[in-house]
Amino acid sequence: MDIQLKKGILDVCVLDALSKGESYGYKIISDLEGIIEISESTLYPILRRLEVGGFVVTRTAEFNGRLRRYYKITSLGYDKFDSGKADLLEINTIYKKIYGGRL
Repeated sequence: MDIQLKKGILDVCVLDALSKGESYGYKIISDLEGIIEISESTLYPILRRLEVGGFVVTRTAEFNGRLRRYYKITSLGYDKFDSGKADLLEINTIYKKIYGGRL
């Protein structure tokens, strides 16, 4: 798969997980299980990029004696999420036209 396409899909998947509420890394990975495979080494650079872009904000809180970073989607993040969903629907339409629903 084209790396840029996959990057966009992963962004949408992460934003989808965060659209359901504030979350942290391990929970995001488990929320995406069965949808798309993502590792910690892939997730955290995505979260950092989304944070730098203003699509998510973070806070740190203590949990069981350790610091945990929580991520929350912003209004700009919701805009990116909606745009990404529209892109995925367009890709799905193209797929159906090319393959007629067949693999």
